[in-house]
Amino acid sequence: MSKQTVLITSATGRIGKELVARLATNDAFAVRACYFSDDKAAGLLKLGADEVVKFDLSDPATWTAALDGVSAVYSASLDPMLEGHLAFSKKLGKRAAQIKHVVRVSCMGADTNTASYNADQHASREGAGIPLMLQHYWWGEKALIDAGLNVTALRNNFFMNHLLKTDCENIDSEGWFSNPLGDMRNSFVATRDIAQAAAVVLTEGPGRHANKFYDITGPAPQSMAEIASDLGRAMGKDIEYRAQSMIDFETDFGATRAEFFEYLTNGFYTRCSPDFYNLTGSKPTSYYDYLTTKGVSGETGLDELWQGNLWKKGEDAMKDAAKT
Repeated sequence: MSKQTVLITSATGRIGKELVARLATNDAFAVRACYFSDDKAAGLLKLGADEVVKFDLSDPATWTAALDGVSAVYSASLDPMLEGHLAFSKKLGKRAAQIKHVVRVSCMGADTNTASYNADQHASREGAGIPLMLQHYWWGEKALIDAGLNVTALRNNFFMNHLLKTDCENIDSEGWFSNPLGDMRNSFVATRDIAQAAAVVLTEGPGRHANKFYDITGPAPQSMAEIASDLGRAMGKDIEYRAQSMIDFETDFGATRAEFFEYLTNGFYTRCSPDFYNLTGSKPTSYYDYLTTKGVSGETGLDELWQGNLWKKGEDAMKDAAKT
């Protein structure tokens, strides 16, 4: 039986590396892993990728080689790269007869700002609008659907590994972090769980999972004080959470990011979805376990905490994407 080639975009990211390592042990797949920076290619081969390919959403010249012979695609992109993803989706659509399945990383609530099938009934907060970042995630899904592809969307809660990266310096040197989430509990999700769900969906294929979405969350909603306690226990030191106003947060990261964090304070992301368990048969990873245990790519959550970060204080990473 010949293997099907799966293209893993964003393969050097937190989810991507875990997915490469998982699918590398699956005899049904030949794994083609995408890299952007040349120095990341060798690491993907070490994780078990059968081949690596240069790929840039902003450079269509890199797309053809990446897609040749591919029958399944794992699609993920950074928030500011929406415009490139929309164009790439059209390219995928032209190969719809070849590409049988696309698994897209998305965000819980991407289609509406509600807990209802009625898009006009904003059950989470009276009068709430749909944050632009959630609209972007929906456009990312819709572009693939409109291209005529078999799509599975993994709509994830807020990533554990993104939660505290903006405060690494304070955490390391002074033992504290800040954000505006306060006492509102959110069921933050481990990126390794998203990769595990993606591996199951790709393995079982479009016959079972096409045209479906799954909400992937953590096992329990946690407040910032509880997150600080878990982080402190993992690091063996006291970690303090310091509340931040939404105004100061917007000053740090821009209006689009602040709008999404305001959404995180309205309770919609508190719920724990059963979808991960129903897909994998295992309980989602807790924040403490994420910090202290290794994923299949060999890194703990604490290892990941100190690695690269898109969101930097004083920079609005969504400034250009907000115009898309």
